[in-house]
Amino acid sequence: MEILNYNWIKNTFIKLKKHQFLFEELVKRDFKQKYKRTVLGMAWSILSPLLTLLVLKVIFSHFFGQRIAHYTIYLFCGNLLFSYFSESTRTGMGALMSNAGIFSKVNIPKYLFLFSKNISSLINFLLTLCVFFIFVFFEGIPFTLKFFALLYPVCCLIIFNLGIGLILSALFVFFRDIGYLYNVFTMLLMYASAIFYTIETFPEKYQMVFYLNPVFCNIAYFRSIVLEDTIPSLNLHILCFLYAVIALFIGTFIYKKFNHKFLYYI
Repeated sequence: MEILNYNWIKNTFIKLKKHQFLFEELVKRDFKQKYKRTVLGMAWSILSPLLTLLVLKVIFSHFFGQRIAHYTIYLFCGNLLFSYFSESTRTGMGALMSNAGIFSKVNIPKYLFLFSKNISSLINFLLTLCVFFIFVFFEGIPFTLKFFALLYPVCCLIIFNLGIGLILSALFVFFRDIGYLYNVFTMLLMYASAIFYTIETFPEKYQMVFYLNPVFCNIAYFRSIVLEDTIPSLNLHILCFLYAVIALFIGTFIYKKFNHKFLYYI
């Protein structure tokens, strides 16, 4: 685990502090660009997941809504976390290529661009999370101290998204096909994340397969707290943590291995 040792983490934070102004400007730019020339602007960060939620509810409530309590919140949990994962990793994938004109002329840490994309996606996620809690309130689901445990899957997903972003952004520099393949992959992953159905519809021997999906693990954690008022098992805690650390480890390894080659392929 040399790549993720204390010195590497310390140096990363030192560089972030050194380039704090640039980092803040990148976050502002990414956020503004996303809603440039739109009438509703930032409101789309809330409207987009709500419209998706509405479509899912209209289509699937007839099939699954009768069997799942608080089906709207059940859908919202899945859609909320998957949308954050999808947006964070998609935008992160093109972070290096879209900023090649900057780091090819100025010697700055290239991961700043990926981090800025992740922060922008995180802001969108937090805005939608506030709306989610409003839905929870009107559904009559009581807020308990266990809700503070939601910080755990959110933190795990942040780290996981960073790791996947590092992997995708590095590979995308060398293989543009990654962009098309990832679109197909995220579509398949969405259907494998039990967003609109429950895994209990499958035989018990197949239910464990879903836990091979890191996104589903975080969704399951979220639902356990909100819908069941239950702290998930230790196994689920370990899975969420391991997926996050492994993704960051692999992403850091790939980034550091090919960092010096990026300029030759942009």
